[in-house]
Amino acid sequence: MPVRVVESSAPSQVAGQDASNQHALSPACSLLSVGRAFSGTQNVSSLQKDEAWRVNVRIQGCDLDHGYLCGTMEALNVPLADTPVVTFWEGEIVDMKNYTFYTGKWEATPENDIKHWSKFPAFSSLLSQVEADGGKSLDLSNYPYIFMRWKEQYFVNVGTDCGLTIAGFYYVCFSCSDGSINGFYYDPNSSPFQKLELKFTNEDRSGFTFSSYQLQ
Repeated sequence: MPVRVVESSAPSQVAGQDASNQHALSPACSLLSVGRAFSGTQNVSSLQKDEAWRVNVRIQGCDLDHGYLCGTMEALNVPLADTPVVTFWEGEIVDMKNYTFYTGKWEATPENDIKHWSKFPAFSSLLSQVEADGGKSLDLSNYPYIFMRWKEQYFVNVGTDCGLTIAGFYYVCFSCSDGSINGFYYDPNSSPFQKLELKFTNEDRSGFTFSSYQLQ
């Protein structure tokens, strides 16, 4: 949710891209499941000033077989908003069966994809294969990281005049070992490489909770 006031109505398409490839993610990654919560920051600094927002994320749905997940994202200290801003997002899991490392939409070129994925150290060992054939020959079933794209669909509790844009999307890297999440926001009209850093939150132990929102 970067600082550019733009309304977006572009829907996310959840559809298979390479159904013939049977590589799939291991279902053993229990930290990526419905109800899991994460907390951290998004750096929205610009040339004019340094700024970071506190961010909470909760997974509302997850279907590994179809490479799909969805959830809510809450930004707490947005300067132009009187209340925390909550958005609903849908995600694509890069599993080489449903989705590959190449986005193919949302104004992202293959060059943009490689540039953003390469920001994650966990991607370095995959780079040469992705450049060679798009990564179609990779088997990510036992890889300790899960790569995703998150696309915010709409604002849950505020209007589009809240001072934020949801025109872009996030490149995301999820660690199966500790549930940590790193991401970079891509929108050609926003500050580049806005970094998202989240940690898994054990609600039972920490008492961390979200406000309740009804999703339409």
